[in-house]
Amino acid sequence: MSEFKYLDFETLGRIKNMQMLAQGVVEGFILGLHRSPYRGFSVEFAEYRQYVPGDDIKHLDWKVYGKSDRYYLKQFEEETNLACHILIDASPSMDYKGEGAVFTKLEYACRMAACLSYLMMSQRDATGLMIFDDEIRQRLPARGSPAHRQLLLTTLDNVKPGTGDTDLAGPMHALAESLKKRGMVILISDLLDDPLKVMSALQHFRFQGNEVVVFHVLDRDEIEFPFHAMTEFTDSESKEKVLVAPQSVRREYLNEFDRFFGAYKKGCADLGADYKLMNTSASLELALSEYLYRRSRLF
Repeated sequence: MSEFKYLDFETLGRIKNMQMLAQGVVEGFILGLHRSPYRGFSVEFAEYRQYVPGDDIKHLDWKVYGKSDRYYLKQFEEETNLACHILIDASPSMDYKGEGAVFTKLEYACRMAACLSYLMMSQRDATGLMIFDDEIRQRLPARGSPAHRQLLLTTLDNVKPGTGDTDLAGPMHALAESLKKRGMVILISDLLDDPLKVMSALQHFRFQGNEVVVFHVLDRDEIEFPFHAMTEFTDSESKEKVLVAPQSVRREYLNEFDRFFGAYKKGCADLGADYKLMNTSASLELALSEYLYRRSRLF
């Protein structure tokens, strides 16, 4: 059993032989999985790793070989295929869990982030994390060391839903301004905010040359509106309550949901961002493996 509550080994077992490859050219150092416009290694030493066939032998440490009779490479902080930044929306709406659901949207997002970060770092990609609602609550820079992976997974285990207003665009613009090189940005959110503002922030990442992946996490209740009896709904931010006869509003709600869903799906397509709707009632293991398989077919 994992020491981390959100690291799902069943999901990892299914996706461990898959790769989260970058579709575009990214800044970084080529290790066989990603193309890079640059060559060379950073001067900041991070750790050793054992040689595997295909590695460049010019980075072998012959002193270590002389002592251990084994081949080891010097690995540097920037020795990575790309810098991946995983963004988790922790706004109040992400704390929703419908009747019969196993996880809240935020818990589902954290499980997804744990598995993706483990996968990314296993393929030697530096991975960072940002937890945000109306502002950045926590941020870890993109790194790839085992110690960093421990810190990232521990951080995920301690994520709590926010209590303030939702403002997805502001923190994303702030992150985009701080990024020094192109890489991959993975947004995990229910996207319950103004689509025009959110798409503007995603465009900011794309304008800088980053690849963008959007996992739109929603509860089955939000997608299907399966209510029948009189139901009291509570606004996750204002806490305002309203009693509704579902039959009288179902058609209007589903039409509005289609517009909401369509705005993000079309907006991502127009930007060249990868979009995937994630239903929290669906198996994360199956949903992620299906997504990674589909993505692999693009190469």
